[in-house]
Amino acid sequence: MPIYAVTYSYSTDDATRDQVRPAHRDYLRELVDQGALLLSGPWASGELPGALLLFSTDDRDAVEEIVAKDPFTEAGVISEYSVTEYEPVMGTVYSEL
Repeated sequence: MPIYAVTYSYSTDDATRDQVRPAHRDYLRELVDQGALLLSGPWASGELPGALLLFSTDDRDAVEEIVAKDPFTEAGVISEYSVTEYEPVMGTVYSEL
């Protein structure tokens, strides 16, 4: 199944992002449980307000639908995003439960 790298750029509306974060994380947990989301997290540096997410889905349209339903997107917290098919060559994906 293809893997897609999604990058989010956050708006400057920190208050809304903080308010919506619990719903956003609940949504992402559901995607992890379904096997669609491999990993997700914000950029560690405050210089780039945004995040990286890796999805394993049937196609790009499925990723676009996932992003559209993200509470962050619905609340206007995502100012822009990109979706790029990703071809890992080596390494592992680690998940803490």
